Amino acid sequence: MKIYLSILSILCLLSCNSSDDKREFKAVSLNGTIEVSFNVSEDGKPYYLVLNNKKVIIDTSYLGFEFKDAPDFEKNFIIKKSLTETHIETWQMPWGEQDTVQNNYKELKVFLQEKVSPERFLNIVFRVYDDGVGFRYEFPEQARLSDVEIIEEHTQFNLTQDYKTFWIPGDWEIYEHTYKTTKLSEIDAFKYRNHPNLAQTYIPENAVNTPVTMVGDDGTHLSFHEAALVDYSGMTLKVDTEKLNFESNLVGSENTDYKVRRNLPFNTPWRTIQVTGNAPDLIESNLIVNLNEPNTLGDVSWFKPMKYTGVWWEMHLGKTTWDMASGRHGATTENVKRYIDFSAKNNIKGVLVEGWNTGWAAEEGGFDFVTPYPDYDLEHVVNYAKDKGVDIMMHHETYGGVDRYIKQQDSAYALMQSLGIHSVKSGYVFKLSPKGEYHHGQFMVNHHNNSLIKAAKYKIAVNPHEPIKATGLRRTYPNAISREGLRGQEFNAWAKDGGNPPEHLPIVAFTRMLAGPIDYTPGIFNIKFDEYKKDNQVNTTIAQQLALYVVIYSPIQMAADLVEHYEANPKPLQFIKDVGVDWETTKVLNGEVGDYVTIVRKERQTGNWFLGSITDENLRNLEINFDFLDKNQDYIATIYKDGTDAHWDKNPLALDIEKITINSNTKMTLNLAEGGGCAISIIKK
Repeated sequence: MKIYLSILSILCLLSCNSSDDKREFKAVSLNGTIEVSFNVSEDGKPYYLVLNNKKVIIDTSYLGFEFKDAPDFEKNFIIKKSLTETHIETWQMPWGEQDTVQNNYKELKVFLQEKVSPERFLNIVFRVYDDGVGFRYEFPEQARLSDVEIIEEHTQFNLTQDYKTFWIPGDWEIYEHTYKTTKLSEIDAFKYRNHPNLAQTYIPENAVNTPVTMVGDDGTHLSFHEAALVDYSGMTLKVDTEKLNFESNLVGSENTDYKVRRNLPFNTPWRTIQVTGNAPDLIESNLIVNLNEPNTLGDVSWFKPMKYTGVWWEMHLGKTTWDMASGRHGATTENVKRYIDFSAKNNIKGVLVEGWNTGWAAEEGGFDFVTPYPDYDLEHVVNYAKDKGVDIMMHHETYGGVDRYIKQQDSAYALMQSLGIHSVKSGYVFKLSPKGEYHHGQFMVNHHNNSLIKAAKYKIAVNPHEPIKATGLRRTYPNAISREGLRGQEFNAWAKDGGNPPEHLPIVAFTRMLAGPIDYTPGIFNIKFDEYKKDNQVNTTIAQQLALYVVIYSPIQMAADLVEHYEANPKPLQFIKDVGVDWETTKVLNGEVGDYVTIVRKERQTGNWFLGSITDENLRNLEINFDFLDKNQDYIATIYKDGTDAHWDKNPLALDIEKITINSNTKMTLNLAEGGGCAISIIKK
């Protein structure tokens, strides 16, 4: 159901320079807490401010563009007119963290024109929500400007205090950095130009990637990102550590002397500022997904949210390999059937197969996305899985060979369609071909979005790794089911720095997860895996690995460990068997950025609830109130918690399981060990 309420008010119809006019151009959120104010300076520079509870949080910040072979959009603008609109809407997620979403905001649209030749036009649109602000530039069709080559976008965010900041470097190639926690004034991205685990990084400025989340001394929580990234370059934020501000810094290309090329008319992505008074409200915010256009694909019921296993972790451990040349090939018919059998027995509906196709060895001449290795009978495996109620998930690794992949995409997707395969995990590790392009530039933004559109024609959902950042396009293209875009679980298997630290995921929940679903691949039971890698381990307890199925959202959740490790641990496996993946309601019960978080989610169809709670390297005692449960209803709660002497390094497998009856009046203390967690299934009696 959608309800629209529009109140259009022309605030100003001017032909003069608005610096002579004292009128305010502003919009206030529906609850009255957040306000955006806009104007132009005496020399015609557009600027805005943001207030939260009457307090300035984004001070005078200028807006503009630098063009190739055209005068810049910087100054000499007048405000021709402005419109305000109130928008109230409810829309339904086909899958997601909740069933229905409220999309309520106040919009201010400002129409600008240069007062000097060539008298070009630019519109700026602000949408003010109860939990933040989104704004974008609109380049309308006009006689004196038909196309632009953007050298740089100059969007400022002038902050008013030295925020505690949770950030990764503004790398044009990868997002796979550990998060840093510093004051804004202490950000130094250049320290991380030499990545300890991956060959390619490119950090040209002291900049951060988004989402970047900040906590102020007064409790103000901010997170900066972008929404609806379409036919444009990804945005990093350049840091001025003295003035305490961010300024947009677009990802470029070695092949052009501009960063974005567009024909008019067009809109830029939304620049987003989430504003809350606490950490949990950041996760509950729908601002980013709301700023995207509605579903253009229609019915996507052919995609089913699911848990999956797969031939993946064993390669990262070194037990098997992706290619056949080693003699330890993982994606054999018999090995995959073993995963299928296990999945069918344990309420797991998918199996991912990596290393199935030719091209993994250098001497094979590149990837072929329709030809399996001789020891993998693709058609037989797919039919075997179907007979057991399990779907095969396709894998397309490109090694960065995007041009080669594009040539084969139709045939690769057609093969999937002929086999009834509805999802693909794609990969873009290593430097790109065509040479000179970066992973986060306009070329790759277009590739990822074009892949979604093409895949939808074949009823295929896409889960890219080494992707462009998530920006809420899953609303427009609900076959954009999940993605990586962070340091994932695999780093625990081989990273030279010891893997993801215990604080990693309590930061990720309030940074990367704000952008959209994460294919993090949880569920490792064999935490130490000394038989494979003596110098690596997963830096959590087993209880936290279970909790991640609830905390880190994705409509596809991998049971990532080896079959034998699950079969040896049937009691904790029960939680993976039970936990849902598609949710009617999500509530964040508590949390602090980088420290801990507790989330409960109610499953669609069944009405069952599941709770996940995780902490960093510090133990926690967290009070939980179960008043979110239905009144006058008893539930069976199965609690998977850290043992009394559990510790992420010293004793990660210590796990206690208990079953109790609870109701909406129940209160409980969760005792989380260092690097630990708690998972609870809550089933109606």
